[in-house]
Amino acid sequence: MLRWVQVGTVAEFERDLRPLSRVEYDRMVDLGMFAEERVELLYGMVVRMSPHGPDHDTTIERLTELLVVALRGRARVRIQSSFAASDTSEPEPDVAVVPIADYRRAHPNVAQLIVEVAGSSIIRDRGSKANVYAGSGVREYWVVNLAERTIEVRTDPSAEGYCSVRIVR
Repeated sequence: MLRWVQVGTVAEFERDLRPLSRVEYDRMVDLGMFAEERVELLYGMVVRMSPHGPDHDTTIERLTELLVVALRGRARVRIQSSFAASDTSEPEPDVAVVPIADYRRAHPNVAQLIVEVAGSSIIRDRGSKANVYAGSGVREYWVVNLAERTIEVRTDPSAEGYCSVRIVR
């Protein structure tokens, strides 16, 4: 017969957590530790990514078509690729507009625009991911809200988040 034993409070447990660094996370990825999982690193924690459906994928395809043509020769458009946001965060945004460079040895750590297409991930995309991107200095961050058929445009990044948010239909 199993018995549950309380060993402490959540606060005590959280105090003992040790976040992963981005370097440690990248090494784990290189070793194949997450080969069968869709995960990303946020604030030192390995977080499962939401699955996506046809509306999500079609939206990314359309954004890719528009941005690649508009930015050809001026920036790279990366799709669902890692972004080195900080020492403890390496999200995989749906779309990232980054400087033209060779990213074979390191993920980009600068972006002019990041886009997350949000269905079930809307709370995380508006919250922790917005804060990660703002903290890393991403000038413009869009949340494409599939349910509302809107784009939430965030600008003016600061350490506390984005100072300006407007809704585009």
